[in-house]
Amino acid sequence: MPFISVNDEELFYAETRSPNAQRTMVLVHGAGENHLVWPMQLRRMEDATVCALDLPGHGKSGGRGRASVGEYVEVVRGFLDALGVERAVVAGHSMGGAIAQQFALSHPTRTAGLILVATGAKLRVTPQILTGILTDAEATINLVTLFSWGPNAPEHLVKLGREQLAAESPSIIANDYAACDVFDVRERLGQITAPTLVVGGTADQMTPLKYAEFLAARIPGARLAKIEGAGHMVMLEQPEQVAQYVNEFMTIIP
Repeated sequence: MPFISVNDEELFYAETRSPNAQRTMVLVHGAGENHLVWPMQLRRMEDATVCALDLPGHGKSGGRGRASVGEYVEVVRGFLDALGVERAVVAGHSMGGAIAQQFALSHPTRTAGLILVATGAKLRVTPQILTGILTDAEATINLVTLFSWGPNAPEHLVKLGREQLAAESPSIIANDYAACDVFDVRERLGQITAPTLVVGGTADQMTPLKYAEFLAARIPGARLAKIEGAGHMVMLEQPEQVAQYVNEFMTIIP
């Protein structure tokens, strides 16, 4: 599990390489998260090298968090440059999905495919969360946790998720939420040319399924995978099912 220097920041990433790797997939986490939100079922792909990145200031990475989705896009671009990877499948969860969409719009020739998990083309954040993380972090983290998991999510995963969010700097989480709050590419989705898989949980309270349906309807040729009963942390709640959809999708990537 290596570190790599990107624009004078030491970034951590977990890498899993298939013996016959023919393509690279980058996993980009959401607001206040880190690479651990991606289960091993998604970090091990046939015929692919999978890199689960900790964004700057998150998880084990050094550096500073960013205040906009566009700035995080350039982090991902710099990460691929440092790896020597020209084209990659970019997968993102929540804020990471916003980063993935913007990456595809800003760097279409470098986007081999998109996997958008529990995200939307617009990610408005309720003021209770947006400002609360700085004024009452504990209560806000409890609220985010309440809305992040489906009704059947294992209790130990919910507890672990809350602990990981609480370990992050409130100021970094606040900047992440602020970046999400102004993100809006609804009118540009038709410009995305990369093959796209959209994954949404039917019990997601943070980014309801209608967000996923909107993405799938507006991105040309996009596939939609609905995960019954799963919440916002759909890839942790139903890892085998999500991995099955992703594996099938990866077979169509040139």
